[in-house]
Amino acid sequence: MSIIVKNVVKTYGKQNALDNISFSIDSGEIVAFLGPNGAGKSTMMKIITGFIPQTQGEVFVNNQRIDAEAIEIRKQIGYLPENNPLYLDMYVKEYLSFIANLYKVERTKEKVDMMIEKTGLTKEYHKKIGFLSKGYKQRVGLAQALIHDPSVLILDEPTTGLDPNQIVEIRDLISEIGKEKTVMLSTHIMQEVEAICDRIIIINKGQLIANDSTKNVQKMIQQDFLQIEVEFSENIDKELLLKIDGINNIKNIQNNRWIIESNKDIRPTIFDFAVKNNFQVLSMNLKEKSLEEVFQELTL
Repeated sequence: MSIIVKNVVKTYGKQNALDNISFSIDSGEIVAFLGPNGAGKSTMMKIITGFIPQTQGEVFVNNQRIDAEAIEIRKQIGYLPENNPLYLDMYVKEYLSFIANLYKVERTKEKVDMMIEKTGLTKEYHKKIGFLSKGYKQRVGLAQALIHDPSVLILDEPTTGLDPNQIVEIRDLISEIGKEKTVMLSTHIMQEVEAICDRIIIINKGQLIANDSTKNVQKMIQQDFLQIEVEFSENIDKELLLKIDGINNIKNIQNNRWIIESNKDIRPTIFDFAVKNNFQVLSMNLKEKSLEEVFQELTL
């Protein structure tokens, strides 16, 4: 296991920011660490990276206790905090060289040049960081987190404030990095989670409420009824559709497309109805709750 968290508690005064949290992350996984604002995500990440201590419990990174081997473990972790603190008056290459020297990286110039290319900073490396766009500042943040070739990468809201194109670029970069490293990723963008994450861990009010594969988490909230989206080849009268056995409700969403609600999967019945009435079914899908809807229900 790259990360093992055992019964971690973090207390501020009388308030538990984290309440008996336990989970593990395997080598090579990209895991989404989710929760509403104030749930304790950033606190947990700061504990794992050794920036703050836990009140109770144990944290291991690559089988080493974080509170016993903090300096050694930090060499194995790349960390991009939510606010991405950068030295804005330094040039990109100058800053990355500075970070590399802090980690005592060998062949610094070679490593910096490689990281500039890997994170897509080739066209911007000669600029001062303060003059970069938000997207390129995030790339610099990722580059500094990767410069010492860590085995574990902790990313706290890496795409906050980016435009859609920048989000896709950073997402692709994280996905590529995840082929070689263990990545723990905090985000509020559910499409990001579905696109690149193998597993989801959700905390709410300091407590762990979900820890499973992305697909299984989506199935955690049972629907009261099934929704079937169907598109016919031509307009069909609603009253005729309501005669299909097993339908609870029906709603037209666009031209010949309908959302049909039922207590059971009646797709074969809908198809038989179409054949009987000489209609064609152009498409038919069983709709599941989105990850965003599941997240909302679990954390409200």
